[in-house]
Amino acid sequence: MVKIQLIDTPLLETKTSATIFFLEQDFDTKKLEKVAQHYFPDLTEYMKDSEFTGKASNLLAVPSSVNKKVHTLFFAGLGKHETHKLIDIEVYRRSLGRVIRGLQSRKISKAAISLPAASLFGVSDEYLARETMIIANMAAYRFDEYITDPERRVNQNIDLECTLDAHDKKAVERGFKAGAIIGHSVNRVRHWVDLPPVALPPIALADKAVEIAKEHNLEITVFSEQEIIKMGMGGLAAVSAGSEQDCKLVIMKYTTEKKNAPTIAFVGKGITFDSGGLSLKPAASMETMKEDMSGAAAVIGAMESLAQLKPDVNIIALTPLSENLPSGKATKPGDIIRFYNGKTAEVRNTDAEGRLVLADALSYAVKNYKPDAMIDLATLTGACAYALGPFYSGMMSQHEDFANKVKAASERSGDRVWALPFTNDYKAAIKSDVADICNIGSGKYKAGAVTAGFFLQNFVENTPWVHLDIAGTAFDVPDISYYSTGATGVGVRLLVDLALEWQ
Repeated sequence: MVKIQLIDTPLLETKTSATIFFLEQDFDTKKLEKVAQHYFPDLTEYMKDSEFTGKASNLLAVPSSVNKKVHTLFFAGLGKHETHKLIDIEVYRRSLGRVIRGLQSRKISKAAISLPAASLFGVSDEYLARETMIIANMAAYRFDEYITDPERRVNQNIDLECTLDAHDKKAVERGFKAGAIIGHSVNRVRHWVDLPPVALPPIALADKAVEIAKEHNLEITVFSEQEIIKMGMGGLAAVSAGSEQDCKLVIMKYTTEKKNAPTIAFVGKGITFDSGGLSLKPAASMETMKEDMSGAAAVIGAMESLAQLKPDVNIIALTPLSENLPSGKATKPGDIIRFYNGKTAEVRNTDAEGRLVLADALSYAVKNYKPDAMIDLATLTGACAYALGPFYSGMMSQHEDFANKVKAASERSGDRVWALPFTNDYKAAIKSDVADICNIGSGKYKAGAVTAGFFLQNFVENTPWVHLDIAGTAFDVPDISYYSTGATGVGVRLLVDLALEWQ
């Protein structure tokens, strides 16, 4: 993990192996005169020769020597700052991510850093510090648990000594503390998702939730498969039927000390491996299906952070956990199942299983907790991944006020969402001739992500509700410096921000 310590020592006098500077595009070279005098007299010329101008994508590592010790200067570009236009905080996140990668590639485990001015981004010192800590930890993460060659493993433990300019020290300390909590949860979620499916079946992920609940004094209930069947959760039971692993329903509860506080429900899809069931996926499409529990993992991870950050809202987190496998006992295309709220669905394709397990969890939350708002996260449809690519999760809702809150949380946190059209024109796509609804939308309506959302709408009644399809954003997102190959932990930052900033 990355640790950041505030120090009073001037930046140029620290005893580290590297120093990190963030520079705006077309920066004034006079700002670097003292740096040049101390480390590298020809620094300005070196920058010109290297075509470093401070553009948002620029990163320059300059080797130097002080007292016969190698010292590397990192200069990271932030792009243009103009009086009428602030720098996007996402530029800073990615710039910092490139720096952390640069430290790792040069096997540097200790560096000094000077935070840029929060005013460049139009944010507070506390927010800037929080994002710094979160992103530094996210960028350092690698899943290497099963790599035995030490040469292939990357150092994930980096110590940063941070000096402040005109920043509010107490605000920065608060930000670092919160950021360390959130960054840890994000990376923990990524680790779960990256684990091979044999190492994290439904019972193992349920056990992770229990560990977190015990550690942070959260209420938790884990329903067994027999209890799930007895309660009439036909969707979760149907998906689990083909697997030797029993399904679970995990419910975690955080209660604020604030009186008359609203209650938000988080629901996350938890298919720990998805073969497609009898509607078997092609082999290549199964290779990363360990990530089909990313929604559930994000919900559990968010609860870990929120239990420590203590927002002024009550939170109910529900994660239906199952495997979707083919066998002689598996649910068949053409079967009709009955959900917790009594509605029925025709199963035409067993590979559209996520909506079946979510249906029971959503309806259970509505009936038993009556939340003031509810949000679900699910790696639900390839259609959404194709529609939006890997950089935005698809957001669907007919509750504008709540959707606006989720949108704002996505922009603050960096877990970006994009609203898809969610009008009643698409409702007819999931009609069935033999049941209330069908788990696959009619081909003539296309819009597979949207029609899947309308399937879920049948289980939320009048509760303000947002559905997030994270199929494209949960795994193997390219070109973002603070992600690596594999899981992204998408959703944790958004859910935490949503709860902390709830009004």
